[in-house]
Amino acid sequence: MKFFRYIKNIFLGIWHLLQGMYITMLNFVRPKLTEQYPENRGKHVYFERFRALLTMPHDENNHHKCTACGICMNGCPNGTITVISKMENDPVTGKPKRVLDKYLYDLGGCTFCELCVRNCPFNAIVFTNQFEHSVFTKERLVKQLNRPGSSLAPKPVQKPEVKVSNGNVEGPALHKGQPVPPEKTQTI
Repeated sequence: MKFFRYIKNIFLGIWHLLQGMYITMLNFVRPKLTEQYPENRGKHVYFERFRALLTMPHDENNHHKCTACGICMNGCPNGTITVISKMENDPVTGKPKRVLDKYLYDLGGCTFCELCVRNCPFNAIVFTNQFEHSVFTKERLVKQLNRPGSSLAPKPVQKPEVKVSNGNVEGPALHKGQPVPPEKTQTI
């Protein structure tokens, strides 16, 4: 009985070897789908939700939206974000105000969970699709997101709200109870 089981196992082993060789030969003759990475660098389109590098957008005047509140730093599960702020006197009010000094991001410890971007109340940071992060030392993975000399963007000037009710204009810019000129009225 043992002899027949031994012979059966030899034939089963040969059969499984031939099955594996069949799959190998099948893949050997199929067309290749390998993407040539360095050659197609600018041609590949990534998904919209692909997260690769955390950035802080600046406008043409080197202004950003970060108020150094630290919500992104507190929401990061790995502690990869460090917000260093300093206190300065506000030139308008004269009161001390927290100002962003350095925004440090450790790319080597980031899990790309996007909790920092979702928790930011001012939309000051975003993820981009730039995924090439090869460096020779770990220290180069720590990036400062705010540019040197950058500052908080000034608040936009809000126009006073003017209400028209019963033919009278109400609002801070005009006197209350002043009748609306006929050319300014709108018919609905």
